[in-house]
Amino acid sequence: MTAADDGGTPGLEESLDLTVPPSGPGCAECESSDGWWVHLRRCARCGHVGCCDTSPSQHATAHYRETGHRLMRTYEPGEDWYWDYVSEQSFEGPDLAPPIAHPEDQTTPGPAQRVPENWRELVH
Repeated sequence: MTAADDGGTPGLEESLDLTVPPSGPGCAECESSDGWWVHLRRCARCGHVGCCDTSPSQHATAHYRETGHRLMRTYEPGEDWYWDYVSEQSFEGPDLAPPIAHPEDQTTPGPAQRVPENWRELVH
């Protein structure tokens, strides 16, 4: 990992905090608004869990736009990649503080009780 050379964007090392836990098992904003998600992403800086860009509300990208926290890590069981919003590239990186994924018994999309039957028609 290398630092950014645009002068204003934090480098990758400054964008990681390996000690902060995730904000919860699901998308923080969807949970507070009774929404639902397709996949989850976790901010590598502050632990915020947001929904992916396939999800109706795209809260992970909104979190990046609001905070400038450039790195998200997948929060899906069995996956371990990062996404850098600045370079628009994925990469492998270190494990964050546990848990590293939402509970395995949590449905995808989820949560099950809020996912509409026509969810495939509503995704991006």
